[in-house]
Amino acid sequence: MGKILIFGHKNPDTDSICSSIVMQYLQETINEESEAVRLGKINKETEYALNYFNVEKPRMIESIEEGQEVILVDHNEFAQSVNGIEKAKILKVFDHHRIDDFKTEQPLFYYSEPVGCTGTILYKIHKMNNLEVNPTMAGLMLSAIISDTLLFKSPTCTEIDKIIAKELAKIANVDINTYGLELLKAGTDLDDLSEKELINLDAKEFEKNGIKYEIAQINTVSIEDVLKRQEELEQEINDEISKKGLDLFVFAITDILNSNSEIISLGNKAKIVEKAFGKELKDNRAFLEGVVSRKKQLLPEIDKTID
Repeated sequence: MGKILIFGHKNPDTDSICSSIVMQYLQETINEESEAVRLGKINKETEYALNYFNVEKPRMIESIEEGQEVILVDHNEFAQSVNGIEKAKILKVFDHHRIDDFKTEQPLFYYSEPVGCTGTILYKIHKMNNLEVNPTMAGLMLSAIISDTLLFKSPTCTEIDKIIAKELAKIANVDINTYGLELLKAGTDLDDLSEKELINLDAKEFEKNGIKYEIAQINTVSIEDVLKRQEELEQEINDEISKKGLDLFVFAITDILNSNSEIISLGNKAKIVEKAFGKELKDNRAFLEGVVSRKKQLLPEIDKTID
C-alpha cells in the first residue's frame, strides 16, 4: 500500500500536527517509509509553530483505502479519525486520551499515558530508544505541550510535561514563556475566521448510549468579543446539529489569560450541561469558572451525566 500514513484527529490542533511530523521522523530512524498527513485545516497557532521552526505543513487527506497501513497519534476514537479508518491496518497508536470505540483485527503497538500531550510521549519514545532529539523536533514537541497544557495552566498538565518541556526548550533554544505566549496568542487571532470555521476549528464528536454530541473549543483573550457573534455562531451550530444528527453541541470559548470558559449549548439534549455543571443555561450560555480542558473537565462531566 506504499507509505505508512501518520495522522492525528479531524480538525487537527497543534499536538495532532506536530506529533504526526515527529512520528514520521521517528519512523525514518527505523527505515520505515512513512508520511505525516493531516485531516483538516491547520489553525493559526499550529501555523505559527511550523513557520517558527521552518517545517512544511503535511498534505491533507479526506479518506484512505481499505488495507492502508496507518499510525494514529493524539486520538483513537474512530469518529474522530479519517474516513475509512475501520478498514485500515492500524500499526501503532500514540495517545493521551481515553480509549473508546477502538478495535483492530491484528495485534499492534499501543502506547497511551495520562499526560498532557502526545508530544510528551514522543519525547519519551526518543529517550527509550536512545535517540538524540534534534532542535526542530524539540521545537515541535515543545509547541504541542504548550498548546495542549495552555502553557501549563490546564488541569491535564502533569509534572512530567513540565520537566520535558524545559528539556525541549533548551534543545530548541527558546524561552518557554516568551515563545509560549506568542504561540498561544497566535491561536487567539479569530477575526478573519467565519462562524463555521470557528465551530470547526477544534471540534470532536462523541457518542454514548445512542446520544451523539460534539464538543468544540476555541481559545481567546476576550470571551466578550466572541460572544458578539453569538447569533451567527448559533446558526452554524444548528446547521451542524442538523447535518450530523447530533443531540447536543457544546461550544466552549476559553479565556487563556484567566482560565475560564463560557459555553454555548444547543440541541435537543442541551440541558444536559445544566446537570453536568450545576449551572442554569441563560440565553443558551453558561459561565464555567476554572474550566479550560475538554478532555479532563468538559467531556467527563457531560459523559457521566448522559443516562
